Amino acid sequence: MKSNILFGRVALGLYLVIFFGYLVGPLAVMGLSAFNSAEFPSIIPWQCFTYEWFSTLFHDERILKGVKYSFIVGFGTVILSVAIGLAASLVLTQVWEKWRSTYYTVIIAPILIPGVVLGISTLVFWKKVSDLLGGVDVLSNGIFLTILGQSTFIASYCMLVFVARLQRFDPGLTEAALDLGATHTQAFRKILLPFMRPAIASASVLAFLASFENYNTTTFTFGSYPTLTIQLAQMVRYGINPSISALAVIIVVITVFGALTVEVYRRRSKLKAGEIRQGKGLPAWLFGNTATILLVALSFALIATVYTAQTYSPAQCKADYKAARAAEVQAKIEALRAARAAAAAAAAANGEAPADGGTNAPATQGGTGGFGGVFAPTNLEDAAGQSNGADSGAAAPAAPFGNVFDPGNLEDAAGQNNGASSAPAPAAPASPFGSVFDPNNLENAAGQNGN
Repeated sequence: MKSNILFGRVALGLYLVIFFGYLVGPLAVMGLSAFNSAEFPSIIPWQCFTYEWFSTLFHDERILKGVKYSFIVGFGTVILSVAIGLAASLVLTQVWEKWRSTYYTVIIAPILIPGVVLGISTLVFWKKVSDLLGGVDVLSNGIFLTILGQSTFIASYCMLVFVARLQRFDPGLTEAALDLGATHTQAFRKILLPFMRPAIASASVLAFLASFENYNTTTFTFGSYPTLTIQLAQMVRYGINPSISALAVIIVVITVFGALTVEVYRRRSKLKAGEIRQGKGLPAWLFGNTATILLVALSFALIATVYTAQTYSPAQCKADYKAARAAEVQAKIEALRAARAAAAAAAAANGEAPADGGTNAPATQGGTGGFGGVFAPTNLEDAAGQSNGADSGAAAPAAPFGNVFDPGNLEDAAGQNNGASSAPAPAAPASPFGSVFDPNNLENAAGQNGN
């Protein structure tokens, strides 16, 4: 029995290690690559610890513009999606009870439609509307189209959050306010809206994150305002550097910092409400609040990192690494030369040609290369059958190209070779090109040669 329990615990622990390693592993590798001085994001081989990629990130105009447009689109999407989602949830839960199923299906449908289809349909539809209205610039603006395209499906997510909250709302509160003389607007503003504030905050965060990371829909609608995801996709296409890893580290730190802050606030609210008992000898804000401890530790780590980045310089480490790499490469070159020299000496001792194909190797008689004798100098013969550029000696074999490269092919009108010396020369064979290159072909209007 004990062995089964022990095996179950070991298996569960191993599963948790693999599971969290699968989730956190890529983030850890990317985070470490942001502090490596290698030109490409990597941790192996490790070169030098550096903060230079954060500086590169803050000076990259493309990424800064991408972040700017992502925030603009994100805030616009939050406003539009939360408003549409809240209105849709109110209609779904408090109006049209007979048509609730059909209405719910219509509202949820954009979630099931691929983002590519939403992006294309948004672009085509609003382009037609802009043309019908006489080419309104606002309707064809990339930011406007991106907000509309993203809101079509993000509003559905917001509606689901609001519906879950409204299921715990007592409609009798609104009816009592109306019976006491309040208008529908007052009942909504003073009763329903305060009840919906937590859901509104959650839906806003969800909408912003969904907008910030969206790519499929945005890639068809961004126009002249590329968001961060578009910029990163373009950078990956043409080559990246570890500044992208630095951006990932900043995003992860901000996310963790925000999550810990929310957890601290939630724990403090429970403590004030008496749901958590205060420990003896410990501050109320610290007892049982692991998130607070992690938040404080993260804050100190950020302060220490910023201070270290102002004083630390990896210049000496990078110089030492380059020197070590140069020495390593030189050692490999010397080892390769020594191996080739030993192989050549062994081949010479055995009376064989060296296998490295060096220029100093003696040519074997009658041997042919991998391409036959195509590149032999004797292939380019002159009219007399002598090899151009070769030593005068025995007659060369017939060239496989015939006399195409014979200088005598370019003859003047008198049949003499152009550019040849004034010494008498043997009659050249008929040119395969005829008199195409004859200077007399270029005559002026009087029929005289223009040369």
